[in-house]
Amino acid sequence: MSHAIIVAHGQPSDPEPAEAALAAFAAKVNALTGHIAVDSATLAAPGALDAKLDRAPENAVIYPLFMAKGWFVTSALPKRLGHHPARILDPLGIDPDLPALTAEALRSELSDKHWAARSTDLVIAAHGSGRSRNPSTVALQFAKQLAELIAFKSVRVGFVEEPPSISDAANGTEGQALCLPFFACAGGHVQEDVPQELDRAGFSGVVLPVVGELPPIRQQIAKKINAAFDSA
Repeated sequence: MSHAIIVAHGQPSDPEPAEAALAAFAAKVNALTGHIAVDSATLAAPGALDAKLDRAPENAVIYPLFMAKGWFVTSALPKRLGHHPARILDPLGIDPDLPALTAEALRSELSDKHWAARSTDLVIAAHGSGRSRNPSTVALQFAKQLAELIAFKSVRVGFVEEPPSISDAANGTEGQALCLPFFACAGGHVQEDVPQELDRAGFSGVVLPVVGELPPIRQQIAKKINAAFDSA
């Protein structure tokens, strides 16, 4: 049987909850891939990826559940693979279909709330980086493409680790507003930093699940994993 491993960063200070959450996510993707077995591991859990690689065949693929093709995907992950010849696929955040899939989820949310997009502010809360422009470039490009698909009243982007902050981005929004955390997994930044920044801005809108947990995303990851073996 073909084999894939979904890899995420995880939570170094408390690895087990993130490891368990990723395993549950991978199980749902596994149900969508047919003949491909989908496993998971976080980089933060000691030995987790090594154990999965030991059981993985040489033609295995790695799906990086990350939002940018940055240092973790291009350097840390290949180093952790060592001599295992598993192929590393492109991460979720640069999937060319991601803006359209996210727009689908946002339209559904707007419909459920009976909100018109033109009267709704969208705040995209992203990670950013004080060392590399790559993460913010990916988030800003995503926001631009999303704005072309849905005519929101405004689309604002704020970052955890660089200006503008999430509170700056959310400042001035009213109750008819959505916040979309541009993260692959609901880790510490999403559970702590994003809510604190929104509170600081007096944000009273709706906070959506992280991009990685939006309804269309598991199907898309399964599609990408299947395609990797179809083209091999």
